[in-house]
Amino acid sequence: MNVARLGVTVALTALLVACGNKAPDQEQYGPDPVLPEPQRGLLPDMSVAEPAPWGDTLPTVPPGYTISAIATDLKIPRQTLLLPNGDILVAEGRGGSAPALKPKDVIAGYIKGKGTTSVESGNRLTLLRDADGDGTYELQTVFANDLNAPYGLALVNNTLYVANQDALVRFDYREGQTQANGAPEKVTDLPSAINHHWTKSLAASPDGRFLYVGIGSNSNITERGMSAEVDRAMVWEIDAETGAHRPYATGLRNPTALTFQPGTDQLWTAVNERDELGPNLVPDYITAVQEGGFYGWPYSYWGQHVDDRVRPQDPDKVASAITPDYALGSHVAALGIDFSGPAMGMAFAEGMFVGEHGSWNRSTPVGYKVIFVPFEGGRPAGPPVDFMTGFLSEDGKTRGRPVGVTVDPNGALIVADDLSNVIWRVTPNDEG
Repeated sequence: MNVARLGVTVALTALLVACGNKAPDQEQYGPDPVLPEPQRGLLPDMSVAEPAPWGDTLPTVPPGYTISAIATDLKIPRQTLLLPNGDILVAEGRGGSAPALKPKDVIAGYIKGKGTTSVESGNRLTLLRDADGDGTYELQTVFANDLNAPYGLALVNNTLYVANQDALVRFDYREGQTQANGAPEKVTDLPSAINHHWTKSLAASPDGRFLYVGIGSNSNITERGMSAEVDRAMVWEIDAETGAHRPYATGLRNPTALTFQPGTDQLWTAVNERDELGPNLVPDYITAVQEGGFYGWPYSYWGQHVDDRVRPQDPDKVASAITPDYALGSHVAALGIDFSGPAMGMAFAEGMFVGEHGSWNRSTPVGYKVIFVPFEGGRPAGPPVDFMTGFLSEDGKTRGRPVGVTVDPNGALIVADDLSNVIWRVTPNDEG
């Protein structure tokens, strides 16, 4: 497709979107979201806010909290890991290699590209250190280079695990070191053919015996055929020593983040759901992951709502589909989750922070913020609370896009911003 034709097609898309879009459904949060009838059109709604620099502004946080940029000029920061001595590791990079299937994919690629950074992929881990504990991270140095779109990170005793887009690898780690001792050792290959959804989320079991890797689908709803979806749209359980793996839960279109609930063996995930059913379908969600559970993709969404686009259908699979725990709203693109604790302040002591990267597939943007989902008795309870906003400004431009969120139990939230290439740190004012 030449540039002139692409420009005409994008203009047509904008016109169709402007005529057909609806405002976001504010009842799409929680365990029982309102689901409208699917909308199918010539082209799906597509729009990304134009990027703009932060300048002298900062993201907005609640009263009683302070935000600062603790690292800048990174190369596409995605997820962060807090190390035992307080150092922070940052996974930087961009992956994916899926070719366009239809003119729609070319348009989508163009529009999504408008909302991403022009910075070259880092393919590395960067280490940040605040040696004197004053909130200023004086050291910003490369810990490991030449990785392949690293994303998920986990530390088990003296072993650092990294989920590249094509393999789970590990480094020996000694507390306080600022650079890896050498090249990583491969634990096991990860599905990487096509890599429509390339990000590989990662969490370690509390006892360190197993690693859990989230692997997204290779399509929206199997447009490339089911053979391209082998070992995709699921969470793998991997033996940390041997690399042996098995499906732990399936039918998860794109499990972009994983974490264990503190004090339990319960794994949670954030999932980005399917597109092209309208601006208010299908809600992205967080959910406790049931071992052996099936969550619907591609045959159904939000439990047993059948997706009629999928052929052939599988009624038995639909009947077994688990309804997720908590809807976040459609197309918010949740890419990071972590549980909070008392040090984050009374209002945010029990619950989960969620980094919402923001929509590209609706004309009225949603997401582009960090929210807090309150919990009670170990379960989500009540509507989400905006915790970190201002990424999407009043002038319609976006100054940043949140990805990973990491809670420091000493009282800080670490947020990776892959548009402005910044790591943000939010603290209660009575910290320390």
